[in-house]
Amino acid sequence: MVRAGVFAFSGSPSEDRLVSLYCFIYFGDGLFMPQVRNRGAACVVAGPRTVCPQVVCSGLALPGAVLLWVALFAASVSLTGCSLFEDEPDVTLDWSAERLYSEGKAALDAGEYTKALEFYEKLETRYPFGPFSTQAQLETAYAYYRKNEPASAVAAADRFIKLHPQHLHVDYAYYIKGLAQYNQGRGLVDQLVQLDPSERDPGSALQSFEAFGELLRRFPKSRYTKDSAQRMLYLRNNLAQYEIHVANYYLRRGAYVAAANRAKYVLENFDTAPAVPQALVVMAKAYRVLGMEDLMNDALRVLKLNHPDHPGLAEVANLEIE
Repeated sequence: MVRAGVFAFSGSPSEDRLVSLYCFIYFGDGLFMPQVRNRGAACVVAGPRTVCPQVVCSGLALPGAVLLWVALFAASVSLTGCSLFEDEPDVTLDWSAERLYSEGKAALDAGEYTKALEFYEKLETRYPFGPFSTQAQLETAYAYYRKNEPASAVAAADRFIKLHPQHLHVDYAYYIKGLAQYNQGRGLVDQLVQLDPSERDPGSALQSFEAFGELLRRFPKSRYTKDSAQRMLYLRNNLAQYEIHVANYYLRRGAYVAAANRAKYVLENFDTAPAVPQALVVMAKAYRVLGMEDLMNDALRVLKLNHPDHPGLAEVANLEIE
C-alpha cells in the first residue's frame, strides 16, 4: 500500500510544502528523506493554465504542477488502496486435517504440484501432529521433485528423515532424495541439449550415489532397492567415465603423472565399469611418455588379456614421443 504523510497547514499551502508532501510520498517509508531546494517557489496563473517553476528534489528536476498531481494521486491511493488490495478470505480456515490432506493429495495426483504444496503447508501449520501431517511431509518431497525443484525436494526429504527416522515409509524419503540429487546437477543447458551425463560435474551424481547406497544398506528388502541398485550402476559408470575425461585432459595438457593417477583411481574404485579399458590405455600412454616401461607393460598386458582387440593397443604402439 502507498503511504502518504499528513501535514497541518496554517493558511494556504505553498508550492514548497506541496513539494515536501510529494517527496515524503515518493521517497518515504524508511528509505531516505531528500533535501528540497527552491523552497518558496510559487505558481503563476497564466491564462487558462497554471505555470509552476522547476523544482529539484534529490536530483530530480520535475515541474511543480507534476509534483502536485503526484501528491494528490498518492494521497488518494492511500485512502482507497486497502480496499482495492484486500486478500480474499481463506475458505479452508475451518477445514479438518483429513480434508486438507485429501485436497492436497487430489491436486498432487492431478499434477497440480504448487496447489498441492499449498494445501500441505496449511495442513502442517494448523495440524503439525498426526498421520495426515506426517504423510503430507513425505509427499511434499515428491511434489518438489516433480515440480523440478530438486534442492527443495532434498531439503524436504532430509527433514522427513530427521523427524521420522523409524517411519514405515522412510525408505521412500531416501529414494526421493537420491532421485532429486541426481537431477540437481542438471542445468538449463542440460535440459535443452542432450549432453553426455559423464561430462557434467560429478558432485550431484556422487551425492545421489551415496543416497541410494544408504537406502540399500538400511533397507535391503525395500521395494525401491532394485531400482536404486540399477541407478547406482548407471551413476557408477558415469563417475568412472568422468574420471577418464579428466585423465585424457591431463594427457593433452602434458600432465602425465596426474593422468596416470586418475586412470589408476578408476581401476581401484570402478573395476567393473566399462571405462576400465580406457583407463588402462591412459596409464600405458602416460607411463610410456614418462619412461616407465615396466608399468606401461603391466597396463598393456592386462589390456591385451581382457580386451585383445582394443584400439588403444595400437594407439600406445604408435604414440610419438617428443
